Amino acid sequence: MTASKMVFIGGAGNMAGAVIGGLVSSGYPADNIVATGRNEQKLKDFVARTGVRGSTDNHTAIRNADVIVLSVKPQVMKELCESIAAEVSARKPLVITLAAGIPLAAYQRWLGAGVPIIRAMPNTPALVGTGVTGLYAGDGVTSEHKSVATQMADAVGIALWVEEESGIDQVIAVSGSGPAYYFQFMESMIDAAEKAGMKRADAERLTLQTALGAAKLAVASDVDVAQLKRNVMSPNGTTERAVKRFQEGGLPQLVEQAMSDCAARAAEMAKELDN
Repeated sequence: MTASKMVFIGGAGNMAGAVIGGLVSSGYPADNIVATGRNEQKLKDFVARTGVRGSTDNHTAIRNADVIVLSVKPQVMKELCESIAAEVSARKPLVITLAAGIPLAAYQRWLGAGVPIIRAMPNTPALVGTGVTGLYAGDGVTSEHKSVATQMADAVGIALWVEEESGIDQVIAVSGSGPAYYFQFMESMIDAAEKAGMKRADAERLTLQTALGAAKLAVASDVDVAQLKRNVMSPNGTTERAVKRFQEGGLPQLVEQAMSDCAARAAEMAKELDN
């Protein structure tokens, strides 16, 4: 497949920058990528670091683009889309949005009918190449378009396509917001170890390495996480007592409720931003 000409609007930002870096590192031709931004020095530094082209003019940048990646804050997305709508509506390049919460219907109003649009929901571990990106394709998206989006997601981790747009809310509840759940658990472990007398630096080092090891073991294993948990638990041993405390305290139910709240808030935000 010929490498598409990609323009990342807001491309010098953290998330788009991670995707661009992943693409270039995986062999995607840097000369086929343009990153735009308002901060000239930041953009200049990013171009020097990645080898891609840079522009402070969105209109010039998108003129010959096959793929336009929107990576700006949701609050300014409407203004951005309306500013480039004439060009996008006339040529109908593939548009991929990295912004959370905005439904396809809003993009279709802002950019014009018939524009192929993909919603992409990456998470912050994409910054270190271990991300998850949920993807949903709107009307008019071809298999080639989906291949481009998958290539982008794979450059910074793994991709998961959902069949219904509401599935993006579930992706947010699991992987989009998920890193914060683990950070909360790690923070609690570190705090508990410090209260028990361990130096905080040591508690943090042990907690983070344990989290990393557990995740790597789970990814590499051919058994599910429930069995991996049981493998660590000796009958009437230390781990079993700790896990029972989690279960008796309602941890499984609390996780379910938290994820449900997260998905519900994602749906609420979609309605708030769909204007």
